[in-house]
Amino acid sequence: MADEMTKTQAPKRAGGPGRGPMGGRGGFGAPGEKAKDFKGTMLKLLGYIGQHKAAVLAAIVFAVASVVFNIIGPKVLGQVTTKLYEGLVAKVAGTGSVDFDWIGRTLLVLLCLYLTSSACNLLQGWLMTGVTQKICYRMRKEIAEKISVVPMSYFNGHSKGDVLSRITNDVDTLGQSLNQSVTQLITSVTQIIGVLVMMLTISVPLTGVVVVTLPAAAVIMGIMMHFSQPYFRAQQKVLGEVNGIIEEDFAGQNVIQVFDRADDAVAEFDQKNDQLFISGWRSQFLSGLMMPLMSLVGNAGYVAVVVVGAQLALSGSIGVGDIQSFIQYVRNFTQPVQQIANVSNTLQSMAAATERVFEFLAAPEEENAAEPQVAAVREGRVEFDHVRFGYTPDKTIIHDFSCVAEPGQTVAIVGPTGAGKTTLIKLLQRFYDVNDGSLRVEGIDVRDWDRAELRREFAMVLQDTWLFNGTIRENIRYGRPDATDAEVEAAARAARCDHFIHTLAGGYDFVINEEGTNLSQGQRQLITIARAVLADRPALILDEATSNVDTRTEELIQRAMDELMRGRTSFVIAHRLSTIRNADVILVLRDGDIVEKGTHEELLACGGFYAELYNSQFEEGEQAA
Repeated sequence: MADEMTKTQAPKRAGGPGRGPMGGRGGFGAPGEKAKDFKGTMLKLLGYIGQHKAAVLAAIVFAVASVVFNIIGPKVLGQVTTKLYEGLVAKVAGTGSVDFDWIGRTLLVLLCLYLTSSACNLLQGWLMTGVTQKICYRMRKEIAEKISVVPMSYFNGHSKGDVLSRITNDVDTLGQSLNQSVTQLITSVTQIIGVLVMMLTISVPLTGVVVVTLPAAAVIMGIMMHFSQPYFRAQQKVLGEVNGIIEEDFAGQNVIQVFDRADDAVAEFDQKNDQLFISGWRSQFLSGLMMPLMSLVGNAGYVAVVVVGAQLALSGSIGVGDIQSFIQYVRNFTQPVQQIANVSNTLQSMAAATERVFEFLAAPEEENAAEPQVAAVREGRVEFDHVRFGYTPDKTIIHDFSCVAEPGQTVAIVGPTGAGKTTLIKLLQRFYDVNDGSLRVEGIDVRDWDRAELRREFAMVLQDTWLFNGTIRENIRYGRPDATDAEVEAAARAARCDHFIHTLAGGYDFVINEEGTNLSQGQRQLITIARAVLADRPALILDEATSNVDTRTEELIQRAMDELMRGRTSFVIAHRLSTIRNADVILVLRDGDIVEKGTHEELLACGGFYAELYNSQFEEGEQAA
């Protein structure tokens, strides 16, 4: 990777106000918010779960055992009730007594059953929690690795907040839902089957009464899932957009305040927040209807069991204890049906979140050569050979660019805004590939290079500084992690930032905050220059590297840059043409083409476009004065 990556302090909202990361309008009914492949997503997720087969199988065994021990209990308790009832009747009739010894032993067995059931349930919960967290860990790791290989063009169409939401919210939703739903689904299905068997052993007619309620429950579940799934997916999508807005507003808060756009920022957030409210309300309302409707079906089953069971008891077909056991089993039968309905809601939310994670993991990656090459000798030779490029096929930015940068040569690239200067740098780093022609570094086409090794060819200093939350020493050492403290401080002295570092509390151990706002813009720039000095690469890329410092500091840095560029191939992009007078060759770009080429003196003597640019700076300075 290059030493510098741009970090815009006040990012431009992708798509404009009120638009999502892709520029499309949010809200319900939009084509992109339809439910996607639920089955396919679940199959992919099963592939992740399959990596932990032993733990999952053990969890399933413990879950089933927990249910089995639990469902035996009501029948045993029913037998106790029947024994107690018969004993009391016999005692009243004077023909016998209550066998409390048998009842006591049976209740002790019942207690052991319930304790064993609880222990099995505890073990399965412990196992599934471990599996869930390992899957979340793996997904976060894969997303982090994916970010480093996704082409830059991907981030042109997706906000940082949306990608961040996939790493945090979506993976968290997946983890919580998976931990709850898998074992719940297994235990519920097992309980339904087990309870059904136990009910059949008590009374077939009563079992038939309960079973007829299942079609009604299935219809309710199907209808609720059909209507709520699109809203669950929309909720996750809009949540990513809301996160993107929040992240950008925090990063650009100073610009928002300066331009008095706080009300507009709040209005944009409110618009997306309203969409999130609507999607969340609709999804939760529809899914929330499922439980009361299922309870209604279950209560209807209770009434039917009581009516039919009373008639069977009067006819002597079943005992009093059997009615008690059966009522418990009806509750144990309807409860897992309701739990399955609840799990269906959880699975919908999990599927929506998992789809978003898998969508990012399936994003296109930067292509590497089948047999990547690395130059044996690195001198810094770069050749542009009739390069043509455009970010989109219908809009070419660079039409026919040819240039050879010899080892140790300083090549300055100048031109008006939009001429294609920074685009050339992106091509050098292979953030994008040329559409036509070839770009060779050390005689090897960049498309044949090992991508990581290619980027190690260049050190880079950009106009937009990027510093991370850490000490100044750590930020400079980012250019070469194995550098010693002495080398770090030597690089700082070369970049003329050693003096101001010593004025800070802690010196090189001064902690830069997340946005670097506890340093001035010029100080941040000096630290990034020190980072490039420490990297010590064969080639340098300087994109307006001194634009954010005062004139005196610029002179100091320029001398440091002259020393740094000696013996290295350097590409210098500059608007202040006075800083590139000593360049070996100056390329003047206009609308993606080289219109002039030569040294500073040669170009001035020609009196062409470069001379116009150069003289206009002095005219602007005189007018400003």
